[in-house]
Amino acid sequence: MLYWLLKTVVLGPVLKVLFRPWVEGEEHIPDAGGVIFASNHLSFSDSIFLPLVVPRKMTFLAKADYFTGTGLKGRLTKMFFTGVGQLPVDRSGGRASSAALDAGLKVLRAGDILGLYPEGTRSPDGRLYKGKTGVARMAIEAGVPVVPVAMINTDKVQPTGTVIPKIQRVGIRFGAPLDFSRYAGLEEDRFVLRSATDEIMYSLMELSGQEYVDMYAAQMKDSLKAKKAGTTST
Repeated sequence: MLYWLLKTVVLGPVLKVLFRPWVEGEEHIPDAGGVIFASNHLSFSDSIFLPLVVPRKMTFLAKADYFTGTGLKGRLTKMFFTGVGQLPVDRSGGRASSAALDAGLKVLRAGDILGLYPEGTRSPDGRLYKGKTGVARMAIEAGVPVVPVAMINTDKVQPTGTVIPKIQRVGIRFGAPLDFSRYAGLEEDRFVLRSATDEIMYSLMELSGQEYVDMYAAQMKDSLKAKKAGTTST
């Protein structure tokens, strides 16, 4: 399988030598069964370094654009994202959100690991932003634990917009699994979903040491973009 070939033969050994990832909390990685790894999101490379240190296969929900390119570049991009365990989903909202939920639940019900970024997009400034409730909904509906994961220094290794990473150490810190079985059957209750999501984000804040911002990262990005456009036009 391409996933294991890239991880154990082609990319994995090289990345481990160059970036020397350190890991804390390995004992919190379950040996079997469906589980969600909920991570902060600092860099594109999060989806590469996190699976690198997890013994089991991980699947991420990735935007469908990565799989629809044309020509040689498009085929290579699709092959790479498939190889590193990415699953294409339309994240435009509405029915697409339901499709993403179904795709994630399928992974969890098969007893596998699903990697999710509750912030929904990369942090624009290194701070931790408000989590979206999809991660809590999947955990409650599938009846699986959530392992919080803090990625450390990946934004310094590969800042947004850069292609070639800088050679620095990265860290991955795993927290104790969060059990939401007390909410079984309440996956449609928005208050329950917000409470569970906030619990996940609090764990991520403690693990990562990031400053927490009570707004969505996408909103901050839009605000920064509008501010930049306003400055440019004056």
